[in-house]
Amino acid sequence: MATFDKVSKALEYVRTKTDISPKIGIVCGSGLGGIGDLVVDPVQLSYKDIPGFHATKVAGHKGQLLVGKLAGVEVVLMQGRFHGYEGIPLSECAFPIRVMKLMGIEKLIVTNAAGGLNQSFKLGDFMVLQDHLPVAMWAVNNPLVGHNDDQFGPRFPAMSNAYDRDLKNLVIETAKEIGQESTTRTGTYIMMPGPTYETIAELNMFKSFGDAVGMSTAPEVVVARHCGIKCIGISMITNICVMDYESHEAANHEEVMETAATRGKDMEALVTALVPKL
Repeated sequence: MATFDKVSKALEYVRTKTDISPKIGIVCGSGLGGIGDLVVDPVQLSYKDIPGFHATKVAGHKGQLLVGKLAGVEVVLMQGRFHGYEGIPLSECAFPIRVMKLMGIEKLIVTNAAGGLNQSFKLGDFMVLQDHLPVAMWAVNNPLVGHNDDQFGPRFPAMSNAYDRDLKNLVIETAKEIGQESTTRTGTYIMMPGPTYETIAELNMFKSFGDAVGMSTAPEVVVARHCGIKCIGISMITNICVMDYESHEAANHEEVMETAATRGKDMEALVTALVPKL
């Protein structure tokens, strides 16, 4: 079945549950699904019921699509995402973004939990993405590899403005307005395939190229830009990368979830304040 037909089939299912056509999409990263709890009168669709979607089994990802209103604005929101390390092709990890496109989405907010490479970053800081370095997508692993469906976008889409400059500035302005200026940074996100956390050698190499590292986001943004959707990326720094061989610290998912829980309300406040301005 052609890509457009597969996406249309998923949209057909969604349309049996709701006729809302939001302009804003949101993807919630690890431990950040609380944003979805603020959606008013949501239509809740389990991923396992939507054709082309995958049930996620990663802690901190509820695995459902919500359609409703956030801060009075119609949105479609993913409470959890799929990851390549689950054995899912990156093209399928980003499949929901194409469904959002056919729903009418014009702007996408993508959040994630990430490890801090930049030594000036503190645990719990937010990093507004200005770019990404998708190491996990190298070696012909880009989600756009294969037949190009011209109904979605061109064969060779530009990625020089993957994260919209004007929208990035809007996030920073909004953070300042709600008192989050001191904990809001900007930087480049590096995507690794996972599921292992990075070695010290890898991290020491990456710190010259980026500010935070994670295992998601880039495929969704690439597919969104291919579709003509403008993107905002926000990382929560949920652990500080260990780059010293003498250190006894080690990254773990429990720490990620704990930090996300601590600053989750602040992420909810930022996204809620941002949505009406888009």
